[in-house]
Amino acid sequence: MRLLFLAVVRRHTGNAVTAERVRDHLEAAGHVCILKDASDLESSSEIAKLIEAESLEAALALHLYRGGRLLQGHGIPFGIIFGGTDLNEDVNHGEKKKVMGKVLEEARFAVAFTESMKEMAQTQWVDPVFTREVGARVKRAAGVRLIREMPQGDLHAALKNCFAVVNSSVSEGMSAAILEAMDLEVPVLARNIPGNAAVVKHEVTGLLFSDPQEFVQLAKRLVSDPALEREIVANGREYVRARHSWQAERCTYQNLIRILEGSIQD
Repeated sequence: MRLLFLAVVRRHTGNAVTAERVRDHLEAAGHVCILKDASDLESSSEIAKLIEAESLEAALALHLYRGGRLLQGHGIPFGIIFGGTDLNEDVNHGEKKKVMGKVLEEARFAVAFTESMKEMAQTQWVDPVFTREVGARVKRAAGVRLIREMPQGDLHAALKNCFAVVNSSVSEGMSAAILEAMDLEVPVLARNIPGNAAVVKHEVTGLLFSDPQEFVQLAKRLVSDPALEREIVANGREYVRARHSWQAERCTYQNLIRILEGSIQD
């Protein structure tokens, strides 16, 4: 494979040493690795011309901001390597941090040299790092598919064809997904946390689990006990329509706004 490798490679610096070492690893595997100094390539158009001229198929960048941002939007897959500047300096600048988050979302993988660097990155950019980790695990799990966001109507149609909805969140206020599942007459299995337990009554409107082992046990029970499934579905539907109706919610908010209107008039 023909690879573009972007890094800030001033001579006799740590970055230059790291970049050369990584390039050696890649070339030892039979790849063609074209190392370019990111400081010399300041525009996206320059990168596009380079990709076309060198028939490059993929890319790698050392530093999210200095190198990674230049690889966005060119239609070739790329990975990034965290640099110290990313996590110690650039992350403290709002616009740079936002750009680096976008780079992480597009990157196919991210490399952190130490566990502490990984933890710092996970703290700063929770969603992209977590999403990539989930995606990697899903690929290794037989029978599991990761589906991207979809319009609500399509989501509801898909839910109706599901055997159950699982909520494994470690923190919830009031889960819309659980309420939607109940309204659509789909059984719910939810982690036993306060937010979920406030909506799901165990073995009445759904099933609550505290750990993976209990989840497996309850899931198997639900599969093998049609009577339990029917009871949970019926109770869940009754609960959500009695306690969380759309019309009641609308009236409540309208009444609350009238209180604000009264305060203004007073």
